[in-house]
Amino acid sequence: MIRLDRVSYSYPRATSPALNDLSVDIPAGQFCAVIGANGAGKSTLCSALAGFVPHFYRGRLTGTVEVAGIDIAASSLAELAGTVGLVFSNPFNQITGARFSVRDEVAFGLENMGVPRAEMETRIDYILQFAGLAGLAERPPFALSGGQQQRLAIASVLVMRPRVLVLDEPTSQLDPVGSREVFTVLRDLAATDEATVVLAEQKLEWVAAFADRVLVLHEGRLVADGLPGDILASPDLQRYGLEPTRYTRAARAAQAAGLRPEGDTLPVTLEQAAEFFA
Repeated sequence: MIRLDRVSYSYPRATSPALNDLSVDIPAGQFCAVIGANGAGKSTLCSALAGFVPHFYRGRLTGTVEVAGIDIAASSLAELAGTVGLVFSNPFNQITGARFSVRDEVAFGLENMGVPRAEMETRIDYILQFAGLAGLAERPPFALSGGQQQRLAIASVLVMRPRVLVLDEPTSQLDPVGSREVFTVLRDLAATDEATVVLAEQKLEWVAAFADRVLVLHEGRLVADGLPGDILASPDLQRYGLEPTRYTRAARAAQAAGLRPEGDTLPVTLEQAAEFFA
């Protein structure tokens, strides 16, 4: 579904590349998390998958970025809009402000595409139910909580039926309740195989609990790629400016104190920690 082959990208007037010789393949239906310290290249990767790099930000792009068989560099943003959906970290940047109910906000993109009304109603009903917003359909968008607004932003993209959903730190401004709401929707989406999900995220405990695969970026390079349990429990994580989850830290402290034998698989989630310390 997604293929990057030796991709490098530099913003205009930048002295170093934001992406550096990056190669990766992501199959259809996978929930893939991208982690890294600030400045690692996560947002640039999201922008490249959606075509904002290089079409909006310009700069110099080398290598090949393909999404659903489409060459990003050779296609326009308009051509990519129906294939790739991008959700930003702040839902205020995505909610139009031109509609006065959640239902009408979700309908906005379909109206602009000229989707027939009968099909539009069916798609809106389905996505509101899927995103847990059916009971809020008539509420004003800006009267929602942060987590509800982010779910609305996701629903407004999903209703367009993109084959790839890219999210750039969508829980950065949310509390734990709002974060769980968003991650639950993303997990359910990936489970349906209706879309491939690529998520740039800093909250590693949520990544550990929900993602199928984790990519680690450092200074624009891909430095690790694997299962969440393997990547997030690795001692190399701190070399890249990332802290392990609290559960991994507690397990390491227990091993250092002689309470648990060295070599045991370290937990990265609450459930794994409960089993580790049982």
